[in-house]
Amino acid sequence: MKEMADTLIKRINDLAAPVKIMHVCGSHEHTIMEHGIRSLLPPEVEIVAGPGCPVCVVPSREIDECLQLIEKGVTVTTFGDMLRVPGSNGSLAEAKAEGADVRVVYGIPNAVEIAEKLDNDVVFMSAGFETTAPATASELLKKPPENFSIISCHRLIPPAIDFLINSGETNLNALIEPGHVCTILGTEPFEKFSTEYGIPQAVAGFNPLDILMSVYMILRQIDNGTPRIDNEYKRAVRTEGNVIGKEMMDEVFHVESREWRGFPKIPNSVLEVNDEFAQWDARKKYDIEVKDVTEAPKGCICGPILRGMAKPTDCKLFRKACNPMHPIGACMVSKEGTCNIAHRYSR
Repeated sequence: MKEMADTLIKRINDLAAPVKIMHVCGSHEHTIMEHGIRSLLPPEVEIVAGPGCPVCVVPSREIDECLQLIEKGVTVTTFGDMLRVPGSNGSLAEAKAEGADVRVVYGIPNAVEIAEKLDNDVVFMSAGFETTAPATASELLKKPPENFSIISCHRLIPPAIDFLINSGETNLNALIEPGHVCTILGTEPFEKFSTEYGIPQAVAGFNPLDILMSVYMILRQIDNGTPRIDNEYKRAVRTEGNVIGKEMMDEVFHVESREWRGFPKIPNSVLEVNDEFAQWDARKKYDIEVKDVTEAPKGCICGPILRGMAKPTDCKLFRKACNPMHPIGACMVSKEGTCNIAHRYSR
């Protein structure tokens, strides 16, 4: 492995050119930081983290929606990382500490099991990118109990990338695409970034050699003047993706425009439940309406960090008021969050 890494690093140095590569995957950032990959690259080759943490990009509004459900006496279930993500006036963890029935589950099947055992209404806060959306769709297709429903917080990676490219804020000129998302979507939804914008891309797996190989592939494209999407993660990703998973998503969800944490409204970037499944759509079932939203705690720069415009160390709260034990911003809450990862691995 070391010999292969040394070979890749030499090839990267031979082709080194000024480039800002954005990845959009918390697991990629974890690998990069844990193994010190940025320190192995020539200074002109920069890798920045984008909106790759599915928990971090859930906006305050959707936390507030769940807090409204709690006020109605509903049992709320979600992933553990979601508990401490801040809403406008608190978090699910704070509500739980005050006696609300908030339960941590490993996935939607666990939430359905809870609904089957309770007389109370149960809502699953269904966060995640395209990776987890098929599992949500699969459960709704099975027609879960009447006392069960979901708040869909599913978001789509390609529209977010498109937004970042067109905003010009980050000046990104290459992309490492997320392996997990691409196992579902395939490579086709990302091709436009090369054909329309001339951006070199590589789909990457999750070990250090995967990351180094993807950087080399990108530099090779730049050197040859042939922007395209190379699939470094062929052991898991096919061009067409997971056809059955995508069909289930299309049957259960439709696409809408909505804000992400740290972003304005991104066109066609979220999955909302189709009318045929409205009885399991908590937004419709409980007529939830959130009006006044506070997006970021004072001093928190999660927004610029999620958009690749800032680093955790640029934040005055980082490692001081904001740390994994007492997170202020969403990027410090989740283990996939850029700030949480930086806190663990940076010096």
